[in-house]
Amino acid sequence: MQPAAVDSSSPEADLARRLGLFDITMIVMGGIIGSGIFINPYVVARQVPSTILILAAWAFGGLIALAGAFIYAELSSQTSTSGGQYVYLRDAFHPALAFVYGWALLLVTQSGGMAAVAVTFAKYVCALGQMEANDTVAALLATIVLIALTIINCLGVRAGSTTQNLFMILKLIAIAALVGFGLTVTGAPASAIATPTVVASGGSTSSSPGIWNSLTAFGAALIPVQFAYGGWQTSCFVAGEVREPRKNLPRGLLLGVLGVIAVYLSVNFVCVHALGAQGLGETRTPASAVMRLALGENGARIIAVGIALSTAGFLSQSMLTAPRVYFAMAEDGLFFARLAKLNRARVPAFAIALQGTLAVVITLSGRYEQILNYVISVDVIFFALTAATVFVFRQRAKANPSLLKASPARTPGHPFTTLFFIVACAGVAFSTLYRYPHNSLIGLGIMLTGLPAYLFWRSQKTPNAEHPTPNIE
Repeated sequence: MQPAAVDSSSPEADLARRLGLFDITMIVMGGIIGSGIFINPYVVARQVPSTILILAAWAFGGLIALAGAFIYAELSSQTSTSGGQYVYLRDAFHPALAFVYGWALLLVTQSGGMAAVAVTFAKYVCALGQMEANDTVAALLATIVLIALTIINCLGVRAGSTTQNLFMILKLIAIAALVGFGLTVTGAPASAIATPTVVASGGSTSSSPGIWNSLTAFGAALIPVQFAYGGWQTSCFVAGEVREPRKNLPRGLLLGVLGVIAVYLSVNFVCVHALGAQGLGETRTPASAVMRLALGENGARIIAVGIALSTAGFLSQSMLTAPRVYFAMAEDGLFFARLAKLNRARVPAFAIALQGTLAVVITLSGRYEQILNYVISVDVIFFALTAATVFVFRQRAKANPSLLKASPARTPGHPFTTLFFIVACAGVAFSTLYRYPHNSLIGLGIMLTGLPAYLFWRSQKTPNAEHPTPNIE
């Protein structure tokens, strides 16, 4: 297939702007709440089996996400073009960096995250059907749901925003049931919820862990936390379909992230209350365990249904949003031409099919924990780089003040909050590399293969495929 050329009559111009503030807020929350909050509390508790530190890790992760939301709110308020981070990186730095981001999104971050969520979906379906959730069965069921959602999304959804809102409501109902019934469970023994020593290394405790081991353990706990908080940036992918995007996207980002922080802290408080910090670290399916304590096996089945539906909704949302990046890459003449085509249902079917295929491949290639580490090691790097684009665009605005006036959203506390987000991302990246060097290097290696791929497509790019001007105004 040949790379696509930019066409003034591109289907992008025909995208209908039907998404409002409520829709974007639901997309933000739906893109974040998928599976991480239902499983990752136990992963965090294994690293820091302390009530205070567990809640601190989730609160700190929320602050990082909120700082990121402010940054993306400013960036999204300056453009109405679909593509999100790809557009920001392309216009601030270089198309090569933007391409590598899109390449990593396809091969690692988005596809890997979807694979991890699909595996979680499979585990809860197994629990619901009282089947043994071994790796083989989980991978098979995950593959089936990914293929089914790929086909469904290629056919198109007439009321996509309504469908997304419905899935989000189902997620909130499941979480409300978890929190409400979890609070009725008798609190864990004091000895279980008291603050024990911090994990010094891989699941063992130490009476004198040392400052370095304590910091690295807390950093390791932030890895699953950041995974659970990830996804709010995907709302920027569909900027081309938002009404008044420069106003509604920033507001939706902030409202959505604040709502998720409240939800996540509530869920973790209930898990620690019902299971205790140490008990939480020993429970691979904490949501089911809490509901089982509250309502018996019926409770476990109820939450399994809710989680399965919420993860399926997350996968559906991902399948709709991420292909917009590959669509934008193809529009720039830097990817397969077919990816820039919309089918009769006005969705990028080839891009969706490509996304689904890669998610299936990653699902069959490794375990949940491995996929998680592939994702975080690469994702946080691009979070930091995207945040750095704020400095670039503000510097340009000094030479042309009208650019600054065009942006209704501003990052409060800049440059300090922006630097905080960048440093936090760098810390999580270092912690991931330090704790999981093998998996992290695999993820980074896959990301770097984007450079020769970019050079190939760049060499094939025709003159009229050049992107004439940056979309950031």
